[in-house]
Amino acid sequence: MSDAFTTRVLNIASGSSERVVDLTRDCEAFLREVAAGRDGLLNIFVPHATAGVAVIETGAGSDDDLLAALHTLLPADDRWQHRHGSPGHGRDHVLPAIVPPHATLPVLDGRLELGTWQSVCLVDTNKDNPRRQVRLSFLA
Repeated sequence: MSDAFTTRVLNIASGSSERVVDLTRDCEAFLREVAAGRDGLLNIFVPHATAGVAVIETGAGSDDDLLAALHTLLPADDRWQHRHGSPGHGRDHVLPAIVPPHATLPVLDGRLELGTWQSVCLVDTNKDNPRRQVRLSFLA
């Protein structure tokens, strides 16, 4: 395959609790290896039916606020028709309609072009699946 397109899979241990996992350093490390100072696009994709990718501020409470907002929008109760797994697990299958399983971000001079407070995050509300994969793809 041409060096114009490079991809890598990250294995993330998200644990058995709802989490927002900051992937920014992983994305930056990937680009240092493959972008070689070029402009392009970084695509982040989570091949799971119960997780998403968000670009948000982390470390100042926004990650916890996101999980709280998701609890309000998608309560973990028995209203969901999808009923296997933990109680309320059906909401995890609705999550990707609100927090999509992908993001595509600009890369300039080989570096991820994020705003001052932005981070790339895995959003995982599924307590039943403690291991996730995240595919990073760089297109020059």
